[in-house]
Amino acid sequence: MFTSLSALLHHPEKDGKNLVDRTTSTNTVFCRSLVSEGYLTDQQMRHAAERYRLGQSKDGAVIFWEIDEQQQIRDGKLMYYQDDCHRDKDRNATWVTAKLKQQRELSLMFDPERCLFGLHLLPEDLDRTIVVVEAEKTAVICSELYPQAVWMASGGMTMLNASKLYPLRDYRVVLFPDTDEEGKAFQQWKEVAEAAQEFFKYPIRVSPILEDNATPAQKAAKIDIVDYLFEQR
Repeated sequence: MFTSLSALLHHPEKDGKNLVDRTTSTNTVFCRSLVSEGYLTDQQMRHAAERYRLGQSKDGAVIFWEIDEQQQIRDGKLMYYQDDCHRDKDRNATWVTAKLKQQRELSLMFDPERCLFGLHLLPEDLDRTIVVVEAEKTAVICSELYPQAVWMASGGMTMLNASKLYPLRDYRVVLFPDTDEEGKAFQQWKEVAEAAQEFFKYPIRVSPILEDNATPAQKAAKIDIVDYLFEQR
């Protein structure tokens, strides 16, 4: 029984490949819809999928692997998408660790320490700006549209905390929460930034672009920066 998730996922099978290697794929509905819906070109999609090591589960979910700055696998989120590149709300997201526990390949007592999606892309160049968004989809798309920054994702509004930001302490960081009618996401991420600030070399910025520019209808729809940018086209 493995007690270390990284040891389990890096353990090679007979073909010499580990679990992350074997799941790598650009054939998910998510990857195909990025292209068909005009978010990315095929070349951009393949480049992003390789960099973020996007995987595919046996039942067709895209796997957003969470890999830390030491290249250790923390977990993987399985998410289901429709052909329009929106979430399939009839199918709940789950985690690789949950699947492995069900299969008794991982101890039921194992408590994963998750990290930012994209943390493995942390650059050696301390002058690069790190942008943190909520959704993995948003990070993947923006990484190709705005490659001057390094894009990471928390995995949701409530999934961001000071400890997840800690590895970014020597970089310039911009947080880009989704918007909503009450401004809850913006306020919550401002509080996280304030809690983490004492460890950071530079001020953590929380972008007000969506709060200042999104329409009431857009805020009611809880759009993110990708939605906003593509609706402006």
